Amino acid sequence: MELTRRNFLAASLTAGAARAASAPALAAPAASAPFFGLHPFIEKNPKAVFVRRVDIPARTDSEAFRAEGLALARQIFVSLDRPGIPVGHRVVFKPNMIYAGRRGAFEDWGVNPYFYEGLFLGLRERGPRKFYVAEGNYWYIRPSVPYDDIHERYGISLAEPEYRPRDFAEGTRMTWSTVPDAVVYQRIPHLPPVNEPGTWLLNISKMRPHGMCLSQSVKNLQGLTVRPFVQYCSGWRRVTGVPDFMKPAIHPQAVEKVTRYFESHRRMGYSRYDSKARLGPIDQEIWAHKTCDNLSVLKPALSFIEAIHGPREDGSGEWHAGRMVLFGKDPFRLDLVGLWIGGHEPGNIHLYRIAKERGLSDTFNPWEVPVYEWTAAGPVPRKLTDFPRLFLKTYYLQKEGEPRYHLVDEPFDYDRVKL
Repeated sequence: MELTRRNFLAASLTAGAARAASAPALAAPAASAPFFGLHPFIEKNPKAVFVRRVDIPARTDSEAFRAEGLALARQIFVSLDRPGIPVGHRVVFKPNMIYAGRRGAFEDWGVNPYFYEGLFLGLRERGPRKFYVAEGNYWYIRPSVPYDDIHERYGISLAEPEYRPRDFAEGTRMTWSTVPDAVVYQRIPHLPPVNEPGTWLLNISKMRPHGMCLSQSVKNLQGLTVRPFVQYCSGWRRVTGVPDFMKPAIHPQAVEKVTRYFESHRRMGYSRYDSKARLGPIDQEIWAHKTCDNLSVLKPALSFIEAIHGPREDGSGEWHAGRMVLFGKDPFRLDLVGLWIGGHEPGNIHLYRIAKERGLSDTFNPWEVPVYEWTAAGPVPRKLTDFPRLFLKTYYLQKEGEPRYHLVDEPFDYDRVKL
């Protein structure tokens, strides 16, 4: 039978129903405490990044992924008798959901759905009962069958990503945030209940190559934005060429501001700013400022980078076996460690230098980030060099004569460049 989206959906939902019978057995009874939160060591070390080694040899072992997510959640989410997050709060998940058709087969290119399910089950044990998932690109990835199956099974509400121009005019069905010190977006609409009172946001990203080097936790948060605002990588077209209903949200001096930053960065010698890549230097500059605008109004409680298994996306068809999960409270610092583990030199990736210039991060140097290995016995101090590197090639700002897929690993002098 030919594999189509329709028959694939039907077959997968049938399989999902069979899985559903066994999955809830993993979950223990819910806690009765009135509050929940993060492990106290995580709360006391908000600038640290934690790395969990994961021994799952096969990327098709859904039960192992679910069990790993559950085990990690039981360690890092805690019940609290003292004031914390009320169990009545709405928990918003932002998983990087990509269920893509490649060479006639569908594959999970985003966060492993069963690891995601395990995290949910472990958090649910701590008492919360109101769960939402938000993804502004969901129209594109649907049918994302395993995720849909999980959301339907447990009653996780999906923020609807389809909007009409009149919704923007009426200001309904979305949550608007005003951006302080905006460069491109002076106001940003997010999928409700994102940024509403009484919500708690978990950011669950995937380590995978992208035109912006690696797609990790900071980039993943742009998917909370309502379409077509969610199109961050479209260069000037989504700044000066936006539809009328978007124009009031664009900063009136956006072109001047972006251009001033861009010319300053060229004078400062930002690497690869002479690249002729399709997603060129000015596109990267615009993307970085939109991303910083977005991060200035979002406060995730915790961010993850799932790097257990993932596609290399370099045309080889191969997958990496990173066998690790990274997490921390600061998404910028988390990404710095992820970039280094991914095989890149973070100082060469301009988003993170721009974030420091704009006051959203206090460093773009991965060697300034405290790193701990999260073991079964708790966190253990480590060095970056204690972890294996994955060397995930990307098409970020290709140099003259460089292969399309390459590492952004040229040496960077962090002592000299302080911003």
